[in-house]
Amino acid sequence: MPLTPLDIHNKEFSRRLRGYDEDEVNEFLDQVIKDYEIVIRENKELHNQMMSIQERLDHFVHIEETLSKTIIVAQEAADEVKNNAKKEAQLIIKESEKNADRIINESLSKSRKIAMEVEELKKQASIYRTRFRTLVEAQLELLSQDGWEALETSNDSRNTREANEVY
Repeated sequence: MPLTPLDIHNKEFSRRLRGYDEDEVNEFLDQVIKDYEIVIRENKELHNQMMSIQERLDHFVHIEETLSKTIIVAQEAADEVKNNAKKEAQLIIKESEKNADRIINESLSKSRKIAMEVEELKKQASIYRTRFRTLVEAQLELLSQDGWEALETSNDSRNTREANEVY
């Protein structure tokens, strides 16, 4: 156990012949007591400062650990978000490709259907044209026959008779 200022103060030395001067020894001991008290006080103050600094250091170490953990968690969360975004982007791309394929297939099917309808319309137009040409040619042939002139002549004479009868 360390010496206290009281221990130094209460210390008694045995007396001998031709020993030290008692007053000098007492003065020296008083000076030692004062200096020792100062050293003890400074030691307590330094110890208190050290404890305060240690508490702050522990606090900052705790903050550092918390920040490290937070950074790790944030990095993991960012990685997870990044991976999820990549997966979602891949799914969107696949779905878009499927939709594009479906749209292309539907367009090709409609295009083929329209092409077939156009061909059918061309055939029907050709048939109609041929029939109409045949009909017109038949009508022209009828018109070019001699029987029309006789009708026109008989028609003209009937009209003349009817016109005369009315007057």
